[in-house]
Amino acid sequence: MNVIEGGVCAAKGFSANGVHCGIRKNQTKKDLSLIFSSVPASAAAVYTTNLVKGAPLTVTKKHLSNGIAQAVICNSGNANTCNANGIEIAEEMSAIAAKALGISAEDMIVASTGVIGQPLSMEPIAAGLPELVAGLSPEGGQAAAEGIMTTDTVRKEVAVEFTLGGKTCRLGGIAKGSGMIHPNMATMLVFLTTDAAITPAMLQKALSGDIANTFNMLSIDGDTSTNDMVTVLANGLAGNPVVDAEGEDFTAFMQALNSVTIALCRKIAGDGEGATKLLECKVTGAADLTTAKTVAKSVICSSLLKAAMFGADANWGRVLCAIGYSGANVDVNKVDVAFRSAAGTVEVCKNGAGLDFSEEIAKKVLLEKEIEILVELNSGEISSTAWGCDLTYDYVKINGDYRT
Repeated sequence: MNVIEGGVCAAKGFSANGVHCGIRKNQTKKDLSLIFSSVPASAAAVYTTNLVKGAPLTVTKKHLSNGIAQAVICNSGNANTCNANGIEIAEEMSAIAAKALGISAEDMIVASTGVIGQPLSMEPIAAGLPELVAGLSPEGGQAAAEGIMTTDTVRKEVAVEFTLGGKTCRLGGIAKGSGMIHPNMATMLVFLTTDAAITPAMLQKALSGDIANTFNMLSIDGDTSTNDMVTVLANGLAGNPVVDAEGEDFTAFMQALNSVTIALCRKIAGDGEGATKLLECKVTGAADLTTAKTVAKSVICSSLLKAAMFGADANWGRVLCAIGYSGANVDVNKVDVAFRSAAGTVEVCKNGAGLDFSEEIAKKVLLEKEIEILVELNSGEISSTAWGCDLTYDYVKINGDYRT
């Protein structure tokens, strides 16, 4: 498997674009994106578990009931959530985009992201659509990635090349997500595309299985969003034998999918609102997967630990504290903790008790941009990883006036 360029347009038959249509006041910010497959594709999706859901999720779920889609339209700057006419707007977005593309509205995935509870006008979307469609290009992945950004500071895209049944396949994607992110399904927007041939049922199985160990292990601030989902389109243009059951090819597809989703998880975590550091908690030696995941999530979600990482303070007691209240069945007297980065590794806890360590060395380790929090439970052979970021002054600044 090789990492390649192209993002959401890396796979055969996919084109994309992103434009500024006027939803966002800042004219330098793109706010409308489109992804298009030249042929109908198998489709799958997972959705936020928040009881308050954006209207686009309801419409998309209905459209994907047959497991087929051909395009994705997404706006940023307005979530189209808690609006009386939200469903109508989402359906109209699908209809006008489908008409411009010459496909059925039922084959459209529609998404929105931005401020909740603000009316969304169709006027800028309708006005921007001709330019959006006319500019569709196999090189348009970057523009599409920019069009779905809100408080993101960087584009998030990745793609890989792999082999199924002797045929070269590609899988890529784009994501947005910087705040309002917490493990409870996929609390951000992610759009994945592949030219692999796979049935809708197996595609859904692959996606649903993958997110349990990727996007559900991601947290920025403990808030589960209302609008977010992960979708994947598989148009089959690679020409591989159709993956319609578990086996060697399905495993290979899952590996490719997992490599892309993990890469996107890391990009989202590293670009958390106000973040200066990517945090990765690796739990090993657990008795079972539930314990490993519970501990990893609890550590990565600890506001006190996140603040300590911002200050490059090796306050390892906050790791133990988070493990202790996680609800996991853990023998705290067996727990080892270390911090690791490009600057080295510092062991800070052994068998639940502190170790003598150099604060100077620890400071150097924790001043790096990517920090690993290593937790060894010494109770089994199961492991899990969770991703997050530090908690900074800027997080409060960004969210203090997000709407106004």
